[in-house]
Amino acid sequence: MSAVLDPRPAPPSSRPCPEPPKRRARLLALPEARWALAALVLFLIALPLDLLEAPAWLWAPLYAAVYVTGGWEPGWEGLKALKHKTLDVDLLMVVAALGAAAIGQVLDGALLIVIFATSGALEAVATARTADSVRGLLDLAPSTATRLRPDGGEESVPADTLAVGDVILVRPGERVGADGQVLDGTSDLDQATITGEPLPVTKQVGDEVLAGTVNGTGALRVRVERDPADSVIARIVKMVEEASGTKAPVQLFIEKVEQRYSIGMVVATLAVFALPLALGDGLRPALLRAMTFMIVASPCAVVLSTMPPLLSAIANAGRHGVLVKSAVVMERLGQIDVVALDKTGTLTEGAPRVTDIRPHPASGLDEDGLLALVAAAEYPSEHPLARAVVQAARDRGLTLAACTGFTSVPGSGVTADVGGRTVRIGSPARLAAAADRDIDVAVRALEEEGRTAVVVLRDDIPVGVLGIADRLRPDAEATVASLTELAGRAPVLLTGDNERAARHLAAAVGIADVRAGLLPQDKAAAVKQWEAEGRRVLVVGDGVNDAPALAAAHTGIAMGRAGSDLALETADVVVVRDELAAIPAVVALSRTARRVVVQNLVIAGIFITVLVTWDLIATLPLPLGVAGHEGSTVIVGLNGLRLLRASAWTNPAGGPVGSAGGSRPAGEAESPGRIVR
Repeated sequence: MSAVLDPRPAPPSSRPCPEPPKRRARLLALPEARWALAALVLFLIALPLDLLEAPAWLWAPLYAAVYVTGGWEPGWEGLKALKHKTLDVDLLMVVAALGAAAIGQVLDGALLIVIFATSGALEAVATARTADSVRGLLDLAPSTATRLRPDGGEESVPADTLAVGDVILVRPGERVGADGQVLDGTSDLDQATITGEPLPVTKQVGDEVLAGTVNGTGALRVRVERDPADSVIARIVKMVEEASGTKAPVQLFIEKVEQRYSIGMVVATLAVFALPLALGDGLRPALLRAMTFMIVASPCAVVLSTMPPLLSAIANAGRHGVLVKSAVVMERLGQIDVVALDKTGTLTEGAPRVTDIRPHPASGLDEDGLLALVAAAEYPSEHPLARAVVQAARDRGLTLAACTGFTSVPGSGVTADVGGRTVRIGSPARLAAAADRDIDVAVRALEEEGRTAVVVLRDDIPVGVLGIADRLRPDAEATVASLTELAGRAPVLLTGDNERAARHLAAAVGIADVRAGLLPQDKAAAVKQWEAEGRRVLVVGDGVNDAPALAAAHTGIAMGRAGSDLALETADVVVVRDELAAIPAVVALSRTARRVVVQNLVIAGIFITVLVTWDLIATLPLPLGVAGHEGSTVIVGLNGLRLLRASAWTNPAGGPVGSAGGSRPAGEAESPGRIVR
């Protein structure tokens, strides 16, 4: 076991890999966002003037500007759709807004325009951000690499110019420039961004290394085995782009019937206008009846039946630390019937921690004494396992002796002088010759439980074993049980970690279906298979290696605290406070929102049916038609706003969710003690 991963100071994050630089399209760089903002600002200026009965010349031009700025783009798109013999709801909304303005209901039409312009802008922003994050993934791979010439010299070359057969030198702390095979050297590589493994992996001669992974303290000579354009990182980029581009366009419930409703309303409005004229009615009465029909039959209440509940649910989830990126996503969350969970950083905390301290009976040390001895020897190291040991000592407030003569051998272990005695720390395989029966029993017990065993020698005499593991989140078991109930079947574990560790963790939380040792493309393939079977898959992950599966899934959720940039942008939902229990809570909220949407559609349908029938059979007075139309809009709007209440957010997994400070893992000290040296 190497005790140093990177000689540079470790970042405060639980993962040592630096995040790639973020590339963000500026919000107002998108034309849809600029037009929607202009429409909203103009509407907010005109509204109080209208309500306060100011002269029409003050607010009427502002409303007209709202119609132009917010309505020209959906109107133009609707006209282009007509070219292909389709009639979409955007054009219908523009026509309804203009019809409302024609009979004096300018406010109603302007509000409708603002709603649709804002919705279109949010969709454009989400699309642009996803594209930015996919391009930013390429920053994980280094831009240059050190290539070794046949004469033994070195040259720095662009990484994308490397060819199969080239030999590159990877120095300590550098990122590997290309997928290849180790020709010489030994080191520990952090592969968390690619495979999701929580601990560094020792690489020796003959082992495969992947572009973008971080080298530890050893220098490696690597022969390039794959063209940079075909590296694992490049393939992840390609898979995310393809999955995002080929995923079927999603629609809200009401949009699924927009063609029939739109065509039916247009035909009916024309008929209501033309038939009275044909029977000898005057132009003005016929036009008034047709406009009244358009108002009472317009889908304003239907649109508001859908959006307020979903937007209220989004706002409620946001208050509890869950970012749902759109109303479409909020609707889709409630449809899932298969849940696939990542392991590292999702069900676990994503960082190694000391779980077991087992002193040798003849060592004369207790748990604190053994931990203090190991922490003193590991104190100069920045290896994740060393940091876990030092953190455990800090939590116990232990005093550490001075350490001298610290050395580290990648893949073997560390040696240091502590209190005048030589301390060696390493893996059981490396220190097997010095181990005895008690140590062997402790090591086997720890490894059977999925722990990483670390053997400790003092003056070449075994004094104990530490068990280190990526600790399970305290609410993982309850969350799995809740997701099982919501989806109707137990979740599946998809992980790049080893089989033994994966199955041990799965057994602890109640998961039977375990698929371990998966690369990113394997996770995405599993999701696509379920989707092909007609399943609606919810994928929960946090790393770059989860991004293709998140993109391919019906709905993707990213854990926010340690989530990679790509995972956060590819996912449909981000759990900002990193609370696992929030996942079943937001799924339950989505299902509640869907029920409220159905209620609203029934209410809106009843009002529209009654008012339209009245207008067709008798003569519906325009003021009464407008009052009925607005009344139905208010009713469904208020019904949807019920989801803003705190009681609408339930936690099926039990325990606190979404508190101001988030949740602290079980067993973590309220105020860790300081290490005294």
